[in-house]
Amino acid sequence: MSNTIHVTINGIALEVEKGKTILDAANQAGMIIPTLCFHKDLCIAGNCRVCVVEVSGQKRLAAACATPCEEEMEIQTNSLKVRNSRKHIIELLLSEHNADCTKCYKNGNCELQELASEYKIMTQDFLRLAPMKNYTIDQFSPSIIKDDSKCIRCQRCVRTCAELQGVNALTVAYKGDEMKIASFFEKAMNDVVCTNCGQCVNHCPTGALVERNYIEEVWDAISDPDKHVVVQTAPAVRVGLGEEMGMEVGSRVTGKMVSALKRLGFNAVLDTDFTADLTIIEEGTELLNRLKKALKEKDNSVKLPMATSCSPGWIKYIEHMYPEFLEHLSTCKSPQQMFGALVKTYYAKARKIDPENIVSVSIMPCTAKKFEANRPEMHDSGYRDVDYVLTTRELAIMIKQAGIDFKKLPDEKFDRLMGESTGAGVIFGATGGVMEAALRTAYELVTGREVPFENLNITPVRGMEGVRQATIKIENPLTQWDFLDGVELKCAVAHGLVNAQKVMDEVKSGTSQYHFIEVMACPGGCLGGGGQPIPTSPEIREKRMEAIYAEDAGMPLRKSHENPEILKIYQDFLGEPLGLKSHHLLHTKYIGRDRL
Repeated sequence: MSNTIHVTINGIALEVEKGKTILDAANQAGMIIPTLCFHKDLCIAGNCRVCVVEVSGQKRLAAACATPCEEEMEIQTNSLKVRNSRKHIIELLLSEHNADCTKCYKNGNCELQELASEYKIMTQDFLRLAPMKNYTIDQFSPSIIKDDSKCIRCQRCVRTCAELQGVNALTVAYKGDEMKIASFFEKAMNDVVCTNCGQCVNHCPTGALVERNYIEEVWDAISDPDKHVVVQTAPAVRVGLGEEMGMEVGSRVTGKMVSALKRLGFNAVLDTDFTADLTIIEEGTELLNRLKKALKEKDNSVKLPMATSCSPGWIKYIEHMYPEFLEHLSTCKSPQQMFGALVKTYYAKARKIDPENIVSVSIMPCTAKKFEANRPEMHDSGYRDVDYVLTTRELAIMIKQAGIDFKKLPDEKFDRLMGESTGAGVIFGATGGVMEAALRTAYELVTGREVPFENLNITPVRGMEGVRQATIKIENPLTQWDFLDGVELKCAVAHGLVNAQKVMDEVKSGTSQYHFIEVMACPGGCLGGGGQPIPTSPEIREKRMEAIYAEDAGMPLRKSHENPEILKIYQDFLGEPLGLKSHHLLHTKYIGRDRL
């Protein structure tokens, strides 16, 4: 039996797979059908009806995103009836939408605005309802602003929070014309289970959900002659920023990014990858110590599996959902926060600058990093470790505001002192990267040999599957690690919090055999973070991931423990991994939160 069917779209005969929707068939034929509530990452809802088409023999227009193709179906995507219907739907959405576009943060990158422009909505035939509604703007979160006046009720944010993250911080409340997107009891986003991951922001088609931006605060700091402004850049930013500057998806723009940051006026342009390498040393040592206590000393109180602590969205998720397993987390701060603590101590001392006058800025692919920087635990340097967090999108805005022609910039290198990094630090930007970086170092520290994978590429932990597993057998270890001889180190990697739930449920049920777990809150890891360029899709994240691994492959050093600046900071300042100073500055603990 054939697995294909035949349809006609706008008079063109097509052969499509069974089960494909009209929207799929149109895309296959190169015909554009506009959408709003549809997104490749999410289930089909058919809420907005912008994608309606005319099907021969049917009285009502059909939603292309939700209607499967049938044998001999005849479809019109551009009939007069379809065009008029779409135009009226767009006008109705605008009638309830705060369309003061020039004051909107999403101006120029708003799907509703784009449709209104394409369909030339020059007049308003429907009564404008937006000014009469009692809308609220939630600005209490340090990460996300929720503006109900710009919401078109497509429910993409609701589906994102439920399907990708399994958090359900947002839901549909009330019915009819009173229907709205709300949090639990309509509390502020800062007071509910929201993990600040920003995936709702990435999937919102309008300006109803945006990151809280700190662009003006950073400009003020740069303009203050008494302030020494240090900026750090996360690994995923260098494979995302180019998209905002009109370049191909997956472009690697490390050198141009550094050049742009120097031209913006930052006093020092440094690399978060440096503290990603440092995290591997601290976290790897912590894992080996836990294994030693559990396997050699038979200490049943040791908390295994150990889970990574680099993703702040994941940290807040476990605080809410699995607080009884907080001791399974590595005590390491994230690379961002390690960097901030060292800028106000090690860097300040080396540069002979009063830390009171240092402003620490980080460029992150993540909105949850804004929340993390604001946590009360993050003041171990005696100051706030990181003062301001900007997303990749915010950095792009600053570059454009400064009139910098990004594509014509020369490639420049990071400044020295906390600017040196390895390929292991770079791959932190992809899901599985922290695990791979840790294994490259831990295996070599235990055995004296490189990991038994070609070109250091630990492929079992790479990829876009929701949960991945890897086992590495330790053979012929060095004498001090002989108790690990023959041990099969079992690891798991999860990205997207709905997948984290699967792994944690195994731990909770006692069926988990893992020693080490990596969790990233966002799809694809940091490269799919809530602060990365919009739009996002599986194909876009795949290209960014390829760029991350290409960057790693081109690095002269690819193992964290070979970074000369890491060796130097232990020699000159920290002493030893998990020592007194590193424990004070680079480690922390987290708190259980209500599950609301």
